Amino acid sequence: MIQTATLSSDASGLAAASAILRAGGLVGFPTETVYGLGGDARDDMAVARIFNAKGRPKFNPLIVHVEGLAQAEEIGVFTPAARDLAQRFWPGSLTLVLPLRAAAGLSHLVTADLPSVALRVPAHPVARALITAFGGPIAAPSANPSGRISPTTAAHVLEGLGGKIAAVLDGGPCKVGVESTILSLLDAPQILRQGGLAQEQIEAALGAPIIAGDDTSARPLAPGQLASHYAPNAGVRLNATLAERGEVMIGFGAIGGDMTLSPSGDVVQAAANLFSSLRAADDLAAQRGTSRIAVAPIPNIGLGRAINDRLSRAAAPRS
Repeated sequence: MIQTATLSSDASGLAAASAILRAGGLVGFPTETVYGLGGDARDDMAVARIFNAKGRPKFNPLIVHVEGLAQAEEIGVFTPAARDLAQRFWPGSLTLVLPLRAAAGLSHLVTADLPSVALRVPAHPVARALITAFGGPIAAPSANPSGRISPTTAAHVLEGLGGKIAAVLDGGPCKVGVESTILSLLDAPQILRQGGLAQEQIEAALGAPIIAGDDTSARPLAPGQLASHYAPNAGVRLNATLAERGEVMIGFGAIGGDMTLSPSGDVVQAAANLFSSLRAADDLAAQRGTSRIAVAPIPNIGLGRAINDRLSRAAAPRS
């Protein structure tokens, strides 16, 4: 166990965080989606420490966060279509899976020995300042124990990884609240994970529908493809209109409960509240001595697709 420092997101905090990264240490940091657990993407030991801190399966690749398109093109091979999407949606909640350049210089652990790489340019000013201060690509899955609820505040990071990482940069709560959308451009465009950028926006940019694939039985090409993921300790029942005996109820819109993702039925608000609500429901279930959480139906459009993806994984049978 180590003492995990909480750093402010000012110049001194950014300098301390970048020094930790350069020394091969790990730092939790905010993005607009969720908090990431950052390590030097070129350093085998740093990346191994990410897997160790999270208890993460080694076959599940990591997203590499970069400063901008120029740095991304040093790592991945961009087609004109990929470049156009990057120019439209970066910085932002889109991760692109692309062929890996032979001379990219990444740790082989980042890509799980695959010939592809997942790249993103985050929009959060603290994340961007950290990448600039560090001066290189940062490998960063969500800053939580593998398979558990993703963190949207610095306190969530400390709750799950305190004593296992060097520091967390406190940039306040995340605005989007669900992870980035992952789009593979290795072949025909395919969404590997629904997320903070709606599928409809990507389709509009491409001028064509895209495959919303999710083969959890195959070796994952990107994070978030494991069948059981984002899980609270309590079991989760979906599409509930009423709580059954002993259940903690998470409502949405007109369906109330012990708490609600959005009283007005706003999927954007629901996405921002999703992980914090799952944590609160899990705590309440423990206080009541129960082991079940029920969640109201969420419309499967826009960010609702990302919410339903996370909920279905949270509700999946545990291995």
